Amino acid sequence: MCDVTEQSEWRFSDDRGQQSTAPRPPGRVLAYVQAGATLWDLGIRPVGIFGSDHDGPDADTAKTGTLPLADVEYLGAGGALGVERLLSADPDLVVAVSYGGGHVYGLAPETAKPLEERVPVVVLDVSQARTFGEIGDRFAELARSLGATGRPDADQDLDAARERLRAVVATSADAPRVLALSPAGPDQAHVARPRMWPELRVLTELGVRLVEPAEGPGANWSTLDRADTFALRPEVILTDIRAHAAPLEELRGSEGTPTPVVPWNPEPLYGPRDHARFLGLVADALEAARAS
Repeated sequence: MCDVTEQSEWRFSDDRGQQSTAPRPPGRVLAYVQAGATLWDLGIRPVGIFGSDHDGPDADTAKTGTLPLADVEYLGAGGALGVERLLSADPDLVVAVSYGGGHVYGLAPETAKPLEERVPVVVLDVSQARTFGEIGDRFAELARSLGATGRPDADQDLDAARERLRAVVATSADAPRVLALSPAGPDQAHVARPRMWPELRVLTELGVRLVEPAEGPGANWSTLDRADTFALRPEVILTDIRAHAAPLEELRGSEGTPTPVVPWNPEPLYGPRDHARFLGLVADALEAARAS
């Protein structure tokens, strides 16, 4: 028979292959904003979140989902994130993300290394090498290890959203052309290469007709001028709404053809409710494009 101490010990192997352990499941989780918002949707409330070099002194609400920001401290981003600042939230676990190679996104190496010497750090890979479902499963596994219980209603909502989107696409013989982009001002846009984004690949799998920019420089984005962007003839636009992206109105200007617009966070949240909400917005936009 296992003793109580052994039964209550917490272990989790992250996507670097590193195992974190604690005498009991951690209860004070500090997380990169994307991870923190995802964990909240899965039933775990972090005590604090932090941003990346793209973020500023305030939390970017495009990334925070339904996180109760009044109750979850935002510790800052970039150069403001020293070890002591991160530890000021008194975390017993830090959850970060990586875009490959095990590198901790959002934290400088000179911060990440000493942080790991003082508190367990779990890093989950959110790179294009994984499917959206695989990434979501890893977050769900972590949440369960921290004490979250299953939410069948959330899974049902996601299943319904997927089926609705598939049905909306199937009702049109010529599906609307969907373009995902990040505006860079009045003269330029970064146009997403859909195959490089796990969330956009989900849309493709459900039948959405995502526009692929021509081959050229840029692994994830193709940077185009305004004329070339709209020459792709989008009938629905997914536009980056993160704080560092320019407003779509700036790019589109007064001459832009009105098209349904879906607010898009390229750092998606992997919880079922958040994902279902996004799929619902895409379905709404496709219906509007078809009706116009």
